[in-house]
Amino acid sequence: MTKKIKIYQIDSFTDKPFSGNPAGVTFSNELSREEMQFIAREMNLSETAFLSKPLSAGKPDKADYELKWFTPTTEVELCGHGTIASLHFLYEEKKLNEKQDLTFHTLSGILKCKVENGKYFMQIPIFSMEEYDECKQELISILGIHPTELNDNIPFIQLSNKNVYIHIKELKDLHKLKPDFKALKELSLEKNLGGVVVFTPETVDKNNFAHSRYFTPSHGIDEDPVTGSTNGPLLLVLERLGFLKYSAKETSVTFEQGDVLGRKGRIGVSYYHDKNELYISGNAVTVLKGEIIF
Repeated sequence: MTKKIKIYQIDSFTDKPFSGNPAGVTFSNELSREEMQFIAREMNLSETAFLSKPLSAGKPDKADYELKWFTPTTEVELCGHGTIASLHFLYEEKKLNEKQDLTFHTLSGILKCKVENGKYFMQIPIFSMEEYDECKQELISILGIHPTELNDNIPFIQLSNKNVYIHIKELKDLHKLKPDFKALKELSLEKNLGGVVVFTPETVDKNNFAHSRYFTPSHGIDEDPVTGSTNGPLLLVLERLGFLKYSAKETSVTFEQGDVLGRKGRIGVSYYHDKNELYISGNAVTVLKGEIIF
């Protein structure tokens, strides 16, 4: 029996087509995990998001929708831009209203989301973090970072999701990086690294707070254009490293990513200290609507 499923391609963390980070989004309760992987491979985007009706009806952790994310090669536990795109999909399909709260059941737990004033908000899990020393010199060499571009007093930070954060002094040095992706993939698999975020406090737009790039070839993505799931925790990394002052109530900043790839993206990040809740936010725009037929 032929299946025909509506699918969108949506650019997240931007209000202009052909910028930000593109994600595929579809809605169906009839797809197997294998079919989701086939569709993600066919879309060939960094992630494709799969929405469905909740499977947790009647349970205490009931959510409004199930949400899964697949790269062309694997399912992932968290995807910021795919979630922002999913919210935009639901909004355009008139399944989500302005100022409406909504929850997704995901591999990272229940995520609280909403849309307000045309901007989409998504809760990000809070990961524990520690200083990382295991293979610093190998990472520096593979990424193409010259030792003078680093500050010896600022440690590498690794989150419990295995992503490593590396501070670099200047934006020009961040933009000129040309990692050896084959070597980075091999090292990531050997050392169980999730991916590498290289960031600098120097920004393109003076009102923003930091600029980053994210390399994750072990997940089938050499470089992700604009990554919500790394920019959210970046706020807490910057607090840990002393770049941000602790606020008793709320800390909110805007981060940059994607400029070097010609896909400028801007990510709002807010941390509510009293609630211990972390959120990312951004705009989104639909660039393609169609059907998957198989």
